Amino acid sequence: MGHSIDQVALKQLFIDARTHNAWQPKSVSDEQLKQIYEIYKFAPTSVNSNPAHVLFVKSPAEKERLVACVNPSNVDKTKSAPVTAIIGMDLDFYEQLPKLFPHVDAKSWFIGKDDYIQSTAFRNSSLQGAYLILAVRALGLDCGAMSGFDADKVNAEFFPGGSLKANFLLNIGYGDASSLMPRHPRPSFDEACRIL
Repeated sequence: MGHSIDQVALKQLFIDARTHNAWQPKSVSDEQLKQIYEIYKFAPTSVNSNPAHVLFVKSPAEKERLVACVNPSNVDKTKSAPVTAIIGMDLDFYEQLPKLFPHVDAKSWFIGKDDYIQSTAFRNSSLQGAYLILAVRALGLDCGAMSGFDADKVNAEFFPGGSLKANFLLNIGYGDASSLMPRHPRPSFDEACRIL
């Protein structure tokens, strides 16, 4: 640790990376998806909670189930993406803390505290989803995150009756750069940041 990554890596992860909505007809292998997980699983979460669970939807039949849950503007991009990841959050994540954070009784911090459980699961699964985006890009793939979907429908279809709940969706594949719009502006440092 302690060394800056080179400009090529910075461009691939951040500077030149884009949110893709159209996809080349190239598949993403199960092995690539496993590699993505093996990269992003080491990124930090509070008390090593790791509440995210990722369901990689690839098959045409499962894609159709998912497409029925997304907003109309997201149908085509979801259908054409080789993979759509459902980033879910496990509201029972604290049950795993004796294994994941064994040096203290962190599980007791959450028992009976529904608001704390919800906020911790949402915050940390969102972080893990961002790490997933970086892992996808690090392996030379493209992605496009989406929040335009009916979470209740996704939960009923893919996480029925359990502690898993959908956070957001992420299309994964090889983006079609010809469909990209010009990059939109971002706030300046002075607009978005303060140093105290």
